[in-house]
Amino acid sequence: MNILAIVSGEYGRRHVENIRTHGPAGWQIQMWQAPAVLPPIVDYPEDHLPEEMPSADLLLSFGELKGIAELLPEIASRTGARAVIAPVDNEAWLPRGLARQLRGWLDDIGVTCVTPKPLCSLTETHYALARRRQIEYDNSLIAAFARRFGRPHVRLTVDPQTRRIAAAEVLRDAVCGCARHVAGGLIGTPVQEAVQQAGLLHHHYPCMASMGIDTDYGDTLMHVSGNLLKDDIRGQIKALGYQEYIKPGA
Repeated sequence: MNILAIVSGEYGRRHVENIRTHGPAGWQIQMWQAPAVLPPIVDYPEDHLPEEMPSADLLLSFGELKGIAELLPEIASRTGARAVIAPVDNEAWLPRGLARQLRGWLDDIGVTCVTPKPLCSLTETHYALARRRQIEYDNSLIAAFARRFGRPHVRLTVDPQTRRIAAAEVLRDAVCGCARHVAGGLIGTPVQEAVQQAGLLHHHYPCMASMGIDTDYGDTLMHVSGNLLKDDIRGQIKALGYQEYIKPGA
């Protein structure tokens, strides 16, 4: 799979580094640095793009300017991309109304677009837009990406003698690499404290989702992201027959 990542800052570069390091050997990852400044409304996208762009199957939009979303239909046309992942980790970068328009623009030219909010809500079949609102999609390219990167899934092994985490295998990492960081930090943790420890490790990574209150969730997207990871850990602990333990005051 040929992937073209559009980046404009550290947020995108961290994602690309993690994908390159831990993605399948068959993935070809290229990166395009988007303009640092764009007009409030991009009337002529071609004025802001290079004459030639590499071919791609999948576009990853990691821009930190809302104008970058307006370039994506033209980029998809030039590269031949058939799918786009444009996450909403900050409403200032991709407001909900623009995300809805973007999905429509790309659908009009036969390109599937998903706008997971936050990015780590993406699975092989659906993604989140708000609390209790999930959108299903059907695209093999996006599903192949989401099989490796998206909603975190870490498989825990518990030592029955010590009741501590003996191993934590990352089956699906967050795109930014946070789940891999958390998994490494959980080794040796008492199983009943694993959920709490996962939350602390997630916060200290740090997660790069917005820390402002998002009205679709009534919470920060950083907290929503952390809860997705903690829910994965909590579900496994429960399935293994252990109870979560929270230290008072922690």
